[in-house]
Amino acid sequence: MHYMNDHELYMRRAISLAANVPDFPFGALIVDRDSGKILSEGWNKSSINPTFHGEIDAINQLVLSNPGIDARKLVLYTTAEPCPMCQGAILWTGIEMVVFGTSIRSLQKMGWRQIDILAEEVVRRSPAWKCTITGGVLEQECDALFAMAVSRRNDSK
Repeated sequence: MHYMNDHELYMRRAISLAANVPDFPFGALIVDRDSGKILSEGWNKSSINPTFHGEIDAINQLVLSNPGIDARKLVLYTTAEPCPMCQGAILWTGIEMVVFGTSIRSLQKMGWRQIDILAEEVVRRSPAWKCTITGGVLEQECDALFAMAVSRRNDSK
């Protein structure tokens, strides 16, 4: 599992994907933990559909490009802790590891509207699934993306 040392590398890619939507900087990618290969990427497209969060976009790209893949060996990287909808979708997909930058708690403190259920709680309350959650990877860089988006929103009022 050499990829474990590469959490920052993949998070930097998630941060660069978030630049596609600077006002909603939720970027995500899915990586094969054995090979280290990036299998899919996504970013927030909620302007098209409110359910198209970055993680959902990455999952949709994954299943389109890799039908029938065994998702247990995959890692999802995302700039922010998955909301309950996204964490549920991650579990249904079978992905057993999530790495995020900014926490839901940090987003709430910055003024982002969030459902107050942490990814860990979704996993804890889903005993039929297994998923390891690692937070705080490049947290300061990810926090800065979300703080800038809030600042732009406030400046435009």
